[in-house]
Amino acid sequence: MKPLLLSLMLFVGIYAAKAQTKSPDDYLGYPLGSRFTSHQKVVDYFHYVASAHPEIKIEKYGKTYEGRELMVAIVSSKANMARLEEIRQNNVALSQAKSNVNIQKQPAILWLSYNVHGNEASSTETALKMIYTLATGTASNVQQWLDNTVVIIDPCLNPDGRDRYVNFFNSVSGVIPNPNPNSREHQEPWPRGRSNHYYFDLNRDWAWQTQIETQGRIALYQQWMPEVHVDFHEQSYNSPYYFAPAAEPVHESLSKWQRDFQVTVGKNNAKYFDAQGWQYFTKEHFDLLYPSYGDTYPLYNGAIGMTYEQGGINAGLAVTTADGDLLTLKDRIDHHFTTGMATLETVSTHAVPLINEFKQFFVDRIANPPGQYKTYVVKGTQLSRQKKLADLLRKNGIQFSYGGDRNLSGYDFDTQKKKSFRLERNDLVVNLQQPKATLINVLFEPHTMVSDSNTYDITAWAMPYAYGLEAYALKESVQGKYTALEEKNLLTDQVAMPYAWAFSWNSVDDAKLLIALQQENLKVRIADQAFSSGGRDYQAGTLLVYRKENEQNGVPVSEKIKTLGIKTGVSVNAISTGFVEKGKDFGSTVYPLLKLPKISVLSGTETSSIAVGEIWHFFEQELHYPVTMLSVQGLRNLSITETNVLILPSGYYPKDIDLKLASWVEQGGKLILMEDAITAVAGKKPFEIKKKEFPKEESIYTRAYGDKDKSDFNDAIPGAIFKVNLDQTHPLALGLDRYYALVTDDKIYEPLAEGWNVGVLAPGAYLTGIAGKNVQKKMDNGLLYGVQHLGSGTVVYIATNVMFRQFWESGKQLFTNAVFLVN
Repeated sequence: MKPLLLSLMLFVGIYAAKAQTKSPDDYLGYPLGSRFTSHQKVVDYFHYVASAHPEIKIEKYGKTYEGRELMVAIVSSKANMARLEEIRQNNVALSQAKSNVNIQKQPAILWLSYNVHGNEASSTETALKMIYTLATGTASNVQQWLDNTVVIIDPCLNPDGRDRYVNFFNSVSGVIPNPNPNSREHQEPWPRGRSNHYYFDLNRDWAWQTQIETQGRIALYQQWMPEVHVDFHEQSYNSPYYFAPAAEPVHESLSKWQRDFQVTVGKNNAKYFDAQGWQYFTKEHFDLLYPSYGDTYPLYNGAIGMTYEQGGINAGLAVTTADGDLLTLKDRIDHHFTTGMATLETVSTHAVPLINEFKQFFVDRIANPPGQYKTYVVKGTQLSRQKKLADLLRKNGIQFSYGGDRNLSGYDFDTQKKKSFRLERNDLVVNLQQPKATLINVLFEPHTMVSDSNTYDITAWAMPYAYGLEAYALKESVQGKYTALEEKNLLTDQVAMPYAWAFSWNSVDDAKLLIALQQENLKVRIADQAFSSGGRDYQAGTLLVYRKENEQNGVPVSEKIKTLGIKTGVSVNAISTGFVEKGKDFGSTVYPLLKLPKISVLSGTETSSIAVGEIWHFFEQELHYPVTMLSVQGLRNLSITETNVLILPSGYYPKDIDLKLASWVEQGGKLILMEDAITAVAGKKPFEIKKKEFPKEESIYTRAYGDKDKSDFNDAIPGAIFKVNLDQTHPLALGLDRYYALVTDDKIYEPLAEGWNVGVLAPGAYLTGIAGKNVQKKMDNGLLYGVQHLGSGTVVYIATNVMFRQFWESGKQLFTNAVFLVN
């Protein structure tokens, strides 16, 4: 066959495929915007379009907790798709500041993310229109734009939440949409579709990667490192459209180019909105500070990160706004589609400078890292949490090394003063002279500069505080000598016939061994006091398994201990005698048995779904421990034989709940009250907890009308860190030689008159983050964590969110202590 004829036939065949590709309307059987599309149909349509178009590649990056597919479509010109892997590798090389890439031949990478919040549902519908338009070239200039751009489309970052919302809406909506905001189709029930299966906000999980959806997505993101990332959202349906540039505060480490290009994109978006007369706003509400958003995380990774917000949460198919206008799903799709296409145009026409500046971002960061510190050293005194920190660094592509043997000095995170220390073998060293310098600086800096108190989220998150680790910030550049930790032998001091086995309690990993032992029906004891045996000192909190009381069924206990110790990675020591050298012998009452926890967690409309999800996820995914999720109504049938540990997440509970709880605790139950759950019993006997009250200060109101949209800095506490004074002898504090609380409100309590005040704030406890002078004054003295004995049972008060977004690792230790150790 002649080459010309073959080319003509191929062209005709491709054109015919494009012409025959069904639109979303034709494929779904209904006009886009006339109803919500299930996630599976979205996935099916993406695969269908890709099957007809060689310039589209589908790449799966995982599954959700409920088993739904996570995927992206990669779209570009035919020429670019033919060398897609070369383009990807070149782009990663640019992010490593490598100079052997021909920028003139390198297209820019634009990543479009839709529907990270499940009930912000118009964006996934928009993704259907976007993939069809790019595949078929039905909009002008699309092919030209794709010559300069590779577009990555993630149609739904949160399939579980989206389907939860879509299924709700379809179950309550009528044949004709009801635009009345009070109709039930606009009143989404608990836990709502915003979050994923475990009720996590995936848009606050980018850096922490606690959820499998995020883990898969960030792994793929690191393989591409796009120049531009857009996150499509919805806000209140009474709000107009928002797009970049962002509001203050903007983190000081971002480059001038990143700030300026947001303006460039915003102006092009505005051009199209102006032509339609659509309302929009910029530079308000949505700042660029907290590092774990879909706009900030890409920015700290050298990209242009932006959030686009369409009015529409719970707008259904149509809603009447406060202004009396009718907002339809079709309207919302049109707005998102317009900004998506306008952004593609901007990226394409600025592809060369975008790529140049992207590369320069990393060149500059390696040569001159941002911030005043060049190295962070995290001591190896608590290896379990340090290992978890190292794992987080790996997931984010951050390089690190380990220790050496030299004297150094640096800023001590704990005392906030310069201090000398010795760099030792297992100390983790993070040097900022690397491509990820900006991200490191943001994650580790002791004090984040905040230009405006009116922030959208927390203002402090430094990793040493979150992980509760001894750490130092150095102004000099230091490298570690080793690439890995020096691991220790897990089973030591083996003897032929041990009297007991002992293991320390310093981490959540130790809890996994305790759980494994108890699930094997082995009895485990805790040492209330320190002791010495065989020349080794054991701290209070050491857990013990006595051989004789556990021999059963003919299975040697030693084999179980050995197997479980290796499986969980916990060091276990064999002890030959119950006669100790220091302290009390093993027959003493200071070694009580630990109860097997039978745990229930309250959930439902009275609770914060986020707080419930953090606890639920921790037990199921990290500890692999069974829990019963109860409704408040289920308390009527609460039995001490079926539940001996009851956890109340933060929430607003019925006024008489204290009566139901008190009688159960007195029978021997352990009640763990978290955050606002404490207010349900505060000031009510027999509970000892009382909120600390402060006299109202008389002041003349002098706030100007022009400042009406600004928060009062004196009373602001969007999220700051305080150092807690711990009673380290109490089981609630075991494994924590220091604790830093992330505080998001000014609630603090009077010390318990009858009970144990385990965690208190002393004057000067404030460390970092926004906390106005009035808040700091209130938090100067009072109780955050306490334990009260009531009848035969126990009440544990935990006044801050120790499980915050599942990245506050040291808080998990405190919570685990409350569940498994406190009697």
